[in-house]
Amino acid sequence: MHLKTPTPADVAGKTVLLRVDYNVPLEEKNGLRVVVDDRRIRASLPTVQFLQENDAKIVLISHLGRPETGSDNRFSLAPVAAHLNEALGFPVNFVPDVVGPAARDAVNALQPGQVLILQNLRFHPGEKNNDPYFAQELASLADIYINDAFSAAHRAHASTVGVAAHLPAFAGFSLQEEVNHLSSLMDNPARPLIIVLGGAKISDKVGAAEHLSKIADLVLIGGAVANNFIKAEGIEVHKSYLEDSPADSSKEGVDYIEFARRLIEAHKTEKVLKDGYIPLPKILYPVDVLAAPDKEASDPATVTTIDISAGPPDTANDQNLAYLDIGPNTIKLYSELLANAGTIFWNGPMGVWENGLFAAGTRAVAQAIAQNPNTTIVGGGDTIAAIDHCGLSGSFKYVSIAGGAALDFLSGKMLPGIEPLIVEP
Repeated sequence: MHLKTPTPADVAGKTVLLRVDYNVPLEEKNGLRVVVDDRRIRASLPTVQFLQENDAKIVLISHLGRPETGSDNRFSLAPVAAHLNEALGFPVNFVPDVVGPAARDAVNALQPGQVLILQNLRFHPGEKNNDPYFAQELASLADIYINDAFSAAHRAHASTVGVAAHLPAFAGFSLQEEVNHLSSLMDNPARPLIIVLGGAKISDKVGAAEHLSKIADLVLIGGAVANNFIKAEGIEVHKSYLEDSPADSSKEGVDYIEFARRLIEAHKTEKVLKDGYIPLPKILYPVDVLAAPDKEASDPATVTTIDISAGPPDTANDQNLAYLDIGPNTIKLYSELLANAGTIFWNGPMGVWENGLFAAGTRAVAQAIAQNPNTTIVGGGDTIAAIDHCGLSGSFKYVSIAGGAALDFLSGKMLPGIEPLIVEP
């Protein structure tokens, strides 16, 4: 996939509408809302600096959270502007409007190299609806459009799709980097390619699991996602979280246990040789788990290891247990397999790592991947939080900040925000 990236000649002296992803976590400190993780902000700075070096006038646009109305200050981008100015020493002006006279006047007042950030795009109803009039209003503020928000590229919104119909459209450097790294997983990965999928929700990973399992050499399953595979094999999971409960099942009509069963069936004849002679199934779920009455358990005496491979008993005591982490045998097996991988992609923790009693699986997998000298790509908000907690943030070849967009991309989908940026062959 070749994307159109801007050259100095494209941007020199121009007003540039730059779509960034500043959807960052905020928290209250001393009566002020402040940024607590600025990774996404820092990812945009190479593109901003490139534009400054070429005397462009820069108009940053982003969403933040899911505001119900345009007057909810909890979702204002003002704290982001303050963070750029104060914490990063990157001067920007902030306008508390998305479009309209105030926004237009502020854009017109920009000097070459200056940066302006507009208010939260989602304060305007036309953003999520991809309203043509709103898209045209945004486009009228600038000469060209650059999308540097890969993590928003799976949304067909006015700022990702609509604006690109009115202005020359380019990919920013952060977006290009995300596409390059994720494409490398599917195009020509070093073998063996191992995919590690965990986390709480299998619904987020259905497409990626289905698509990546076709090209991967091995798929390692953990977290609550594994419960669907365990259940699909006819093994009781008791109180374990399953995304097939009446409250949250059947997203778009998908039966997640049946999906897991179909995935296992589709690849049951494909084997991976461990140690050169031990055949393993391509789709591998835990052989043992740590279980407890609930995820808030604090007494180690309430935690038990259950051997899944033996088919756990179904007594009255077992019925009160939830599977909350991969077990020691699974940790050993997964770690050995990951040590010999040529390429690894990891999305989703192996257990409830926030509770120290159930953090060993996630920590061990993180360490095994970090120690692999080959291509290692990790992504997803929960995964990033877990590796931060383990002190391993700088230990991977690439950390994707894209979340759902990355999984959609790895599902083989054409993301609507990417399509206008593709260079036709």
